[in-house]
Amino acid sequence: MPPTGDDAERDDAPGTPVPGGAGPLPPDETAPRAATVVDDEPGPRDPDDDAGEDPGDGRSPYGPDDEAGPDDEPAEPRRTVLLRRLLGDEALALDATPRARLHGWLWALAVTVLAGFLRFWDLARPHALVFDETYYVKQGYSLLARGYEAAWGENANPAFEAGDTSLLGTDPEYVVHPLVGKWMIALGMQLGGGVESSSAWRLAAAVVGTLAVLMVARIGRRIFASTALGTVAGLFLAFDGQAIVHSRISLLDPFLMFFALAAFGALVLDREQARRRLADRAAAVLDAGGTLRWGPGLGFRWWRLAAGVLLGLAIGTKWSGMYFLAVFGVMTVLWDMAARRGVGVRAWHLAGAVKDGLLAFVVLVGSAALTYVASWASWFASDSAWNRHWAEQNPGQGVAWLPPALRSWWQYHEDMWRFHNGLETPHSYAAHPIGWIVQWRPTSYYYPTEISGLTGEQAQAACGADSCSQAILAVGNPIIWWAGAAAVLVALFWLVRYRDWRAGAVLSGIVAGWVPWFAYAHRTIFAFYSVAFVPWVVLTLVYVLGLLVGPVSPDDTERDRRGRRRTIVGVGVFVGLVVAAGVFFYPVWAGWVVPWQQWHIRMWLPTWI
Repeated sequence: MPPTGDDAERDDAPGTPVPGGAGPLPPDETAPRAATVVDDEPGPRDPDDDAGEDPGDGRSPYGPDDEAGPDDEPAEPRRTVLLRRLLGDEALALDATPRARLHGWLWALAVTVLAGFLRFWDLARPHALVFDETYYVKQGYSLLARGYEAAWGENANPAFEAGDTSLLGTDPEYVVHPLVGKWMIALGMQLGGGVESSSAWRLAAAVVGTLAVLMVARIGRRIFASTALGTVAGLFLAFDGQAIVHSRISLLDPFLMFFALAAFGALVLDREQARRRLADRAAAVLDAGGTLRWGPGLGFRWWRLAAGVLLGLAIGTKWSGMYFLAVFGVMTVLWDMAARRGVGVRAWHLAGAVKDGLLAFVVLVGSAALTYVASWASWFASDSAWNRHWAEQNPGQGVAWLPPALRSWWQYHEDMWRFHNGLETPHSYAAHPIGWIVQWRPTSYYYPTEISGLTGEQAQAACGADSCSQAILAVGNPIIWWAGAAAVLVALFWLVRYRDWRAGAVLSGIVAGWVPWFAYAHRTIFAFYSVAFVPWVVLTLVYVLGLLVGPVSPDDTERDRRGRRRTIVGVGVFVGLVVAAGVFFYPVWAGWVVPWQQWHIRMWLPTWI
């Protein structure tokens, strides 16, 4: 598995300046560093590159008080020095004033409101079950009406779209995805006006798609220690086609993305909270004249528990959420190892693995597993659900030591696994995962012949031209994805060369959401699965933009400042291109009826048709 977190042991000599970080931290740090900002905020250094000088005996690199003379004392309290080392000056200053906190929320909320407009505007269009909505929307309604997924009669879609649910039967239907995403769709229908409203079918997807923009803006601000960069990240997600399309139709993948992103945000918060706690406790030990040995325990970490629950909900939406659990679990333990190294723990590998890693495994995997099982509560409670009484009907088969209900549930999962692993039905929009990162073969969700077949006066009335088109094409904003593909390579280089924790963080979701699909390339799979990792494509792109701009330094010459201003202007132009492309492609993301020529000029690649 590619690395997804903090740095491993460096070979750099102590004090060697590296991009995004520094060597041992002197009271007045002057080492040059590259950071990530697009405004006048100083860019964040990479505290995880600060391994600290190894005293060789488990002591802090700053020495205990009884061994330091007056001239050897640190210029700041030991807790402050450790906090600077573990989090960086810019992260510590991020919320230092009420004004900074207010701006952090106002800008994030501003791009969220914009995203909400793009997602909720005429959400009911089209009033038809689009693509796999034919499964998930009707299954969501069935969960409300029956408590389980019941089978529908033949040709049920026209009746359902007219608000007639009489074709819903009582026999169970064999379905191959867990329940959480469908319950989310059901909740949206319940709150949004019922089955008669196509906007109600999509309400939950629009809500989580909008909230995802808020989370990306806040997560980006925390990772990059920059309100400006966080805002740009939120703006990019607001104008991405994959994100918009999947906020306007009800499939399962946007819910998978939402829960995985929320779990990632929880772990980013846990990282900061744990490092503050480590600095407090390590400083207390050292101030008392003790040695760190393996370092202090960090107690129970509630944000990590929240991440486990959220990952359980992600897996309860689609099984591919398990890859996010695996990658994020490794990432958070690597963060802990680097933190212990940063305060001077000599056996930081072992200490991080034992003191933090074992508990992290129990908390993350245990809470995710319990949440996943609990997400099947309606299946366990429904006597008529598919395979619910398989164990009683097949005595002596399956996992014999499990209770009957769990034995039936386990058998159902085995059947689902065989289905997913053997799905090789040809499909015209099937796409190999290698092309997902550049949106080579997007999925066309909707292109009704009753619109494209209009001619004469009917066409003129519908779109003002001789021929019309109405399309919903699940293609990402090409400026974001094509630049993002290049940014992935840059971030990989920065991770390997400079061990920048931010590079690992922004790449983690791409590793979890994209890389595993290469093992299933023999299956029928689609490019729209990439919506699960689009937030991390955005974060990776913004990370590289921040590297281009670099930090403000008091040592900058006038030439340096002019160059930085020119770079900021260039980044601003790029942001404008992203927004312009989003506005240009919006009609084919939102299902507008447009002249055929207008549809055609938006098909930039022949593989998009």
